This record gives sequence, structure tokens and C-alpha cells, in this order.
Amino acid sequence: MSTVIQHIETLLVDLPTIRPHKLSMTTMACQTMVIVRMRHSDGIEGLGEGTTIGGLAYGPESPESIKRNIDTYLAPLLIGQPSHNVHQLRARLNRHARGNMIAKSALETALLDAQGKRLGLSIADLLGGAHQQHLPVLWTLASGDTAKDIDEALLRLEQRRHCDFKLKIGANPLDQDVRHVAAIKEALGDRASVRVDVNQAWDESTAVRGIQALQDAGIELIEQPIPAREHAGLVRLANRFNVPMLADEAVQDARDGLDLVCSGFNGAFALKIAKSGGIHGVLELAHVAQAAGIGLYGGTLLEGTIGTAAALHAWATLPEMAWGTEMFGPLLLKDDIVVEPLNYTEFGVELPQGPGLGITLDEDKLAHYSRK
Repeated sequence: MSTVIQHIETLLVDLPTIRPHKLSMTTMACQTMVIVRMRHSDGIEGLGEGTTIGGLAYGPESPESIKRNIDTYLAPLLIGQPSHNVHQLRARLNRHARGNMIAKSALETALLDAQGKRLGLSIADLLGGAHQQHLPVLWTLASGDTAKDIDEALLRLEQRRHCDFKLKIGANPLDQDVRHVAAIKEALGDRASVRVDVNQAWDESTAVRGIQALQDAGIELIEQPIPAREHAGLVRLANRFNVPMLADEAVQDARDGLDLVCSGFNGAFALKIAKSGGIHGVLELAHVAQAAGIGLYGGTLLEGTIGTAAALHAWATLPEMAWGTEMFGPLLLKDDIVVEPLNYTEFGVELPQGPGLGITLDEDKLAHYSRK
């Protein structure tokens, strides 16, 4: 008798951040995660996580809608179905439910975690094996205060925790943002690379002025300077400047990646399992990028340990991440809901070991931080 999915539980979990995290569209002091617990008829439980940034400030899914849509629409499509065929279950979800990429990603992670536990394999091994066991991780400087950001970067360098830094800009006037970034780059010099993420805050003419100034200041990468749907503008910017453009919100799945490549884009792609509906979807995008010679960057929606571990298993299967990763989400949180946190060391993070995700929930912490 085949193993089937018996029950899917979702929990809203609120974890405070170590400091306010300022982006162009919101400032975060707490991160809300949707934790998925998927139980199967063979007694195995798979874990997943769906997380976004700032409620509805970032995209069309909020933590509350992720939970509600899983509970109401997506879980009923899976309960009673055979557990082992993830591709069939993904197709079933996509056939009956449009969008909801973060929710689908959380469910796929839970399916893969359970399958790995069932077979005694890590998710990376399920996907064919890991090219690397240690992945580089940058740190985002997002206090909004130049002096604080410089001090924070110098501390991270001293701790050998991070040697690449990203600055969130776009919420302030252009000249103010440029001065802020240039001062940090000057303070760090050649000890660290500095990139910026504009989070779609500029129009194209503002981007031309801003990117020129940032390029002159020695910034190494410009992430999503203009709105996601303005593909032609992003291609023009990529071709105009020497500093590479990083497409993030503009490239959700393999079709977006193909469209950008065919339009002449020559920058880099930010991969996020949540954008692409899960690990398989994001790897499809990565393979398009690899075929086109587009550099890859492992992105985050500031997931906690479960979501971060899922992404790390995906990134580890790729032969190269030319621009590294930003899988620092758990480090931004004051506490965790897992027994053993990820091991951040030597400017990166170790791939978690063990079956599935290699992650075990701390039931007491989970109960403490879950919404009642």
C-alpha cells in the first residue's frame, strides 16, 4: 500500500529581528514565517516554510494569505495523494491554483524533506548531489545609518562572518543614498565588496544618474534598480554600464529568464525558491541562466532556518554561484525555532547534514513564538 499525505498543518510564527531592517518599501522589526508540518501515513513529517517581507509590502502574498490559501485551497489538493511523486504533486497544484508561489514553495519543501527522511538522503542528494558543502554568504547593511553600517561591516569582517555586503537603498533621495553607499565603500576599501539593492525604487532616468555615481564609487553589483516589468529598461541599463545589473523581481521563473536572455540581458539572476514556486522551479531558472552564461546569486526573502536550509540544498547542487548568496535570514533573527542552528563560519555557511533538510524543530520555541 502506497504512502499518502495524511495531514497538513500551518503555523504563523513571529520572530523579532536583531535590529530594524530598512528596505525601500518597508522597515521590519519582526519576521513572520508560515511553518508547514506535513504528516504522511508512514509516520514521517516533512517541514516547509513560506516567508515574505513586510506583509504585503513586497508582493501579492502575505503570511496570513499564505496560511489561509494553503489551509483552504492547496492542502486539500494534496491530502490523500501518494507522497513520493513530487513532480506529479507540483503539477496538480499548478493545474488547480494560479500564482501562490511562496505557498507552493513551502509545500514542495515539506514534500522533499519527507522524501529525504524516508530514503535517508539529504534534499541535495535527492536532487543529484551537492557540488559544494560550504556556500559564501553576504550580509545586508540596512540600519539606514552610515556610521552604524560601517561599524557593523567592520565587526562582521573581524568575526570572519561576512566579506561581501549589500546595502538597501531607494527610500531616500538619490544623492543621499549615493553618499551613504560611497562612504561605506570608502571605509571598507578593498577588504570587502559592496553591492546595492534598489528594490525597484527608481525610474529609468533616475537609475542612469544613480548607477553612474555608484559605478564611479566602486560598487560591484546593482540589484533591480527599476520596476520588475520594465524588462527593456533593465536590458538598456545592463548594456549601458560596466557594473552588472542583478535581475531579481524581474525574473521569477524560467520563462522570465528566457525572455530576458532573448532580449539581450547580460547581467546576473537572483534565484529565490519562493519566487519560483519551490526548488525544482528555481533550478529550472538556474539552468536557463547557465546555458546563457548568466551569473547566479542565491537570494532570500529573509526566511528562517527551514526556508534557508531548503535554498542552500538547491544552491549546493549548482556548479557555480558567481555572485555568492545572501542566505543570512536566520542571523537577522533574535531567536530560532530549531534545535541546531545553521553553522555560519568563514564568510559563509555549511550545508546542513542529515536526511531531508537536516533540520529538527524545537517544539518549545515553536509553541512560544506561534500565534495563538
